Amino acid sequence: MLAEATATTIGQTIKPRSFSALMDLYEHNYLRMRKIAPDLDIADRMVSVSAGHLDLYLDVEERCKYTTMLRMTYRFHDQEQDREILQPDIHIRIYHDAMIAEADNRLDRHSQRIYSGETLQQKWNLNRFLYKWVGYCLHQGHCFHPVSNLKRINQA
Repeated sequence: MLAEATATTIGQTIKPRSFSALMDLYEHNYLRMRKIAPDLDIADRMVSVSAGHLDLYLDVEERCKYTTMLRMTYRFHDQEQDREILQPDIHIRIYHDAMIAEADNRLDRHSQRIYSGETLQQKWNLNRFLYKWVGYCLHQGHCFHPVSNLKRINQA
């Protein structure tokens, strides 16, 4: 990592998909998560409603002194099976002291697969997805506020 840090100070760019590029992606994810959810301490469950777009849901799963674990998803209703489908159902770990946000895993309900970041390549893909998705949600005008009507959100 020191070699990569030295390379950036003399004008060379960070190599894509490298560890240092992944850390940079984590920092950008943190900044975007702070825009879409500026205050994670106000509620455990929040919904963002943007006219003409799907509602976006955020559930805080755990709060620690320096870390918040949360889950962000859309909720679809499967009329054939009369059940709710959470898609893309991504789990995010926010490190407040380091000011980074990491996509921990993503559950795909259709294929019943869990995509987790075990290798550098998998972490890159998962966190690049988070970066693009949160950017898309911000572009649609999403921002999380406390849920006032908890009946609207069913237990997953």
